[in-house]
Amino acid sequence: MTLSIGILGYRFMGQAHANALARLPMFFPDAPDVERSVLVGRDEDALADAADRLGFARTATEWRSVVEEVDVFYNLGPNHLHAEPSIAALEAGTPVLCEKPLAHTEDDAEAMAAAAAEASVPTACAFNYRFVPAIQYAKDLIEGGEIGEIRQFRGRYCQDWLVDADAPWVWRLDEELAGSGALGDLGTHTIDLARFLVGDIADISGRLRTFVDERPVEGGDEVREVTVDDGFAAHCAFENGAMGTVEATRMADGHKNDHSITVHGTEGSLRFSLERLNELEVKLADDRGYQRVLVTDEDDPYVGNWWPPGHVLGWEHTFVHENYAFLSAVANGETFEPSFADGLAAQRVAAAIEESDESGERVTVE
Repeated sequence: MTLSIGILGYRFMGQAHANALARLPMFFPDAPDVERSVLVGRDEDALADAADRLGFARTATEWRSVVEEVDVFYNLGPNHLHAEPSIAALEAGTPVLCEKPLAHTEDDAEAMAAAAAEASVPTACAFNYRFVPAIQYAKDLIEGGEIGEIRQFRGRYCQDWLVDADAPWVWRLDEELAGSGALGDLGTHTIDLARFLVGDIADISGRLRTFVDERPVEGGDEVREVTVDDGFAAHCAFENGAMGTVEATRMADGHKNDHSITVHGTEGSLRFSLERLNELEVKLADDRGYQRVLVTDEDDPYVGNWWPPGHVLGWEHTFVHENYAFLSAVANGETFEPSFADGLAAQRVAAAIEESDESGERVTVE
């Protein structure tokens, strides 16, 4: 059986997922056969060029018919376009992979998760960092009790592409299109890893800040208001008694894509940074300090499908692993995580941070 794939969106995330689909048969021979069937967008000329580059058989400017025709639908559009096409696909019985955050509002995320529960087909919220081999290795250490009972989690996601106050306005700076700024764009990744490694978050308090209120529109004299956060910081309590901090910013000078986490337990600690994606720092009970573990051995998660030990992987490989796991679940009629339910859980935490910022009070995560 060959799975026909329809993708809405052909820029950054469209390229990342199309590349992953192309790599699957080369490195994961047991992956389902896939056909890059149709690419969906609005600009016909740009769409035709993208389809040619990304290897899609045809294009469409309307997603409504596509969601019923393909075997799997990928929603990689801007956040405000996540809900309607995804729900329509699920109502047609089509499995859906949707980029994070799941939606641009909590209400839309609730509706998407409800549609997924009703449809009973696999769904994926694209938290690709779960599929970093070092994160999978950390998960195995935690579940194996190697660092004991978890007491504390720290996570931060720092980028610097908005440090310059004259950096141009983009859709990610508009609340109507994006829902939130660094919180949804970056923070939901960290929230998801917190849930994946430690557990559900019980309550949280947080603050959001917008440091630059307006930015120039590229190619003209117009300026537009920035209506989302540039950065946030939050303190949380987990249901299992652990405590944690989560923060993100797109204005951290010198940090290109620094997603860092630390987990402290009663018997040891773990540290990871996305900018050193192939490494996990491990401190176990009898160690005098952290040991740097290069997670590139053949028996490490996913790595046996790639190169000899020490021949490192990159950011794009996380999408290959994610697509392999999701499409295998689709082909085998199995459930998949992170699902729309996981996307909703992260969205609820983000919404609680926004509520805390508005009220100045600690908020229970529903």
